[in-house]
Amino acid sequence: MILDPLPLVLTIQISLCSTVLVVLLGTPLAWALARKRFWAKHLVDALVMQPMVIPPTVLGYYLLVLLGRDTLLGRFLENSLGLELVFTWRGGVIAAAVASLPLYVKPARSAIEGVDLAFEDVARLLGRSEWSVVRTVTLPLAWRGLVAGAVMAFARAMGDFGTTLMVMGSIGREKTVSIAIYEAWSSNDLARANILVAIVTVFSIAVLWSVSRLTGGKI
Repeated sequence: MILDPLPLVLTIQISLCSTVLVVLLGTPLAWALARKRFWAKHLVDALVMQPMVIPPTVLGYYLLVLLGRDTLLGRFLENSLGLELVFTWRGGVIAAAVASLPLYVKPARSAIEGVDLAFEDVARLLGRSEWSVVRTVTLPLAWRGLVAGAVMAFARAMGDFGTTLMVMGSIGREKTVSIAIYEAWSSNDLARANILVAIVTVFSIAVLWSVSRLTGGKI
């Protein structure tokens, strides 16, 4: 049996892109939740954590309603920017990013909250701007939580199924490992399914072990 490498390559591509997106969006979000007080803070926190509690198909449905070709945003992205998301690998990136966002924001927020405010206050007394304080003091001191969150987000993106299937679909060879496993099992190709499952299992164990080593078992 020859194992098609495309699902593995595509899964890694989607996971890397979604992790970059999660870090770019999730870091300021985690900092705001950790350091700022605003009236909608608890609502924002609840919305960020939603992908951890609602069914993946529901999350995928929301993304389809938001990004579909018949929606206002979907038409704008396709007609003005030439960016088609639904039923493409780019849609898989969006789906994986949304699904994995909580796994980055939660440890990132905890790590930022763990930074002693005295260090930040000293930097401000020395004339540093707020952005400079965050960039040179807060984030470097919170790096373990940020890296652990990024690794967890990458692993979650690698294993996402329901949300990615709803938004990206499964057309031809363009599918993620999780979708390939489901299709292999559905077609009774148990040998291929077993190999893919073994790869994902070993990878997930390696990720959790790495995060545990990095954080001392605190996340």
